[in-house]
Amino acid sequence: MLADALRAEPAGLAEALALVDAVDDALVHGLARLDEERAAACESLAAAFAGSPLAERVADAVGKIIAGTVTDEHLAALAGARAALLGAAHDALQSALDTALGRSRDTAPAATVTDSGHLLAGSRSWLRELAIAGWRGVGHELADGAAQPVQALLADPGTRRLAVLLDGFAAELRSAAPVATLPHLPVRRWADLWTRAMLLSQDGYPAVGTTPVDGRLVILGADLHEHPTVFRAQAHALLETAGGPVRLVRTSVAAAKVDTISGPSAWRMLRAFPIFRGALAEHRTVEVTGMGLTPGGDLIWDETKAAAGEPADPFAAARVRLGAAGALPVAPLDRHPATLAEPVLLEGYGHADGAFDLGGGVTLALDLDRLPAAGPLTPALAGASTACLGLLRWDGRWLLQPLAVQTLVKKKPVTVHGGDWALGPTEAKAAKAEAAAGTAVDVLRERAGRLLRK
Repeated sequence: MLADALRAEPAGLAEALALVDAVDDALVHGLARLDEERAAACESLAAAFAGSPLAERVADAVGKIIAGTVTDEHLAALAGARAALLGAAHDALQSALDTALGRSRDTAPAATVTDSGHLLAGSRSWLRELAIAGWRGVGHELADGAAQPVQALLADPGTRRLAVLLDGFAAELRSAAPVATLPHLPVRRWADLWTRAMLLSQDGYPAVGTTPVDGRLVILGADLHEHPTVFRAQAHALLETAGGPVRLVRTSVAAAKVDTISGPSAWRMLRAFPIFRGALAEHRTVEVTGMGLTPGGDLIWDETKAAAGEPADPFAAARVRLGAAGALPVAPLDRHPATLAEPVLLEGYGHADGAFDLGGGVTLALDLDRLPAAGPLTPALAGASTACLGLLRWDGRWLLQPLAVQTLVKKKPVTVHGGDWALGPTEAKAAKAEAAAGTAVDVLRERAGRLLRK
């Protein structure tokens, strides 16, 4: 069943992504400079929504934009149409995967609505200027235009999510400015950021709430995100609640850092989360009490509401519980093919040129670029594995990101997890290098503390 799902492509997927590409191309050159070819592509977008609830708004927005009138309302409709296409692509891919894995998924609850009023106007104004100028028209002055809206949004806890998004987006544009001189652009990424920011900037956008839960958390594996200024460990886990179904959840912790702190020493930045780190390194369960769970399956980690439990083998837990575990619905803005990350356990596969051979002519490529330097999992270990816990992702094709593997090293069976070094490297060479790097971390922390005391 899984091989069939990985082989097949949902009907209409290519056509939906082609329409998204047309919108992205228009944003590259700017909505103020639509030529006949790009205008025709936008009209195709409007035609695709004929008969849908968005038909009238998208058709009106496209017509006005082609005519040279670009308002916040028109851009909201354009962003909504683009998000709807990517959401449909996401749902088609996920539905096929859920069917193949026998995975049930809860329905989304009714959302609560926020009202941030005038704070959002500045964000919409900057995003409108970006869309009119296009990425090729972005210079330092336009990129810096986000500073004032970001400061205003940071003052309200309800809009900080948007503030962080705008700040990061503006930083990327600023570092690339003047964009007209770049030979290649991250077209899909920038359009995704613009779309998400535009939708979050609408009055009355649904807020993200949480529900307190009690239960036992069994961590399957950790996805480590290393950025020059941030390190995050995101755990994919099974949540067992008394009398309730076993559910797939995610939980993560993060900390700011500097670019020189990388590899295993990045774990030192997470010293405020000893229970989380211990659960990863020692493969222990975690008892959670009253920890907040979002409708989309994110458990908001709180060390005061967690207690270390008994040791648990993630592979054994996956063999027994993963197949029957239910999944929570995907949040509206996360309905995007790039966000697909479904935990799976694969066994009994062969190996073929850096991919797993699942039989029947189906091979599954490994997403080895995501293997972090902060963990012991290497391409060689993944390539020689006999069992793998990983995340199924989609990037034009299905890929598997290994989180943990069972393999043979010197003819002896070993199990290696990406989060095994959460309390420090267990391999001698890596431990020596981390100890040297750790001195730099301690010095930087001491200097930062001294500056804060002044």
